[in-house]
Amino acid sequence: MKIYHAFERSATRPLAVAIGFFDGVHLGHRELIRRTLLERKPGWRAGAITFSNHPVAYLRPGEEPPLLQSCEERINTLAALGIEECFLVPFDHAVASMSAERFIDDVLLARLGVRAVVTGATFRFGQRRGGDTALLRERLEPLGVRAVAVDAVCDAAGERISSTRIRGLVQRGECEAADALLGASFSIRGVVERGAGRGHDLGFPTANLRVSEGMLPTDGVYATLVRHDGRDYMGLLSIGSNPQFGGQSRTVEVWLRDFSRTIYGEQLTLRELRFVRGQKTFSDVSALIEQMERDREAIAFPSYG
Repeated sequence: MKIYHAFERSATRPLAVAIGFFDGVHLGHRELIRRTLLERKPGWRAGAITFSNHPVAYLRPGEEPPLLQSCEERINTLAALGIEECFLVPFDHAVASMSAERFIDDVLLARLGVRAVVTGATFRFGQRRGGDTALLRERLEPLGVRAVAVDAVCDAAGERISSTRIRGLVQRGECEAADALLGASFSIRGVVERGAGRGHDLGFPTANLRVSEGMLPTDGVYATLVRHDGRDYMGLLSIGSNPQFGGQSRTVEVWLRDFSRTIYGEQLTLRELRFVRGQKTFSDVSALIEQMERDREAIAFPSYG
């Protein structure tokens, strides 16, 4: 994939482009990408316009939502779905103050040379959200440029799929339901760092993860699949403040079955999270160990083989 960090393009081939933030690249986003690929004619390229930061982070700092994916993960997912050119630009004053008409005429037509534009049916853009899909059709179609508005994708119950809805599921620990709407597994990535070493003393040596990007589900214990160095391991994930030991800060720790290596500084990716239980304090350490033994049975879920 060719990545541009401004609304400039070195390629000259016609472009069919999808527009959106694409957090999580859920089933609704995937339909936008599918339609973009269908609009592409022989010799054309498939592109996506998105932002390196969430627009709310600029418009209302501090109110931006936690994100389902890091920027890198989002771009990699778009590439895997067939996007060949990505315009990953910062949402800043220049973007926020650009009129909808200027975005169409100057960016889409003059700079990027688009021949088809695919958006959600409720898409709004431009200064004060002044543009919509009707304006795209009005200005583009007389020039022979297709403007495609894609209706929302809904689940089996008829409820609209959105990043906001999926974030709510993840925050509540309902990761299996979130995975169904994503069309892939919600994942956590982190680098292993040194911890207090209590897991080793309890017979469950854990890898302590430093997670710098992406949201975390609610505190508790989860069964998970852990990828390290190209191989998957069954594991148990603990998110929380370790109340048994008077912890004050939130930590992310994972125990891997059939694994005994020291991997400080290496990256782990956790996916297929399945909630086992919430955090709680036990009468003594022996009771905690007994519970951890029962937790270990959770990774015998059918979905883990």
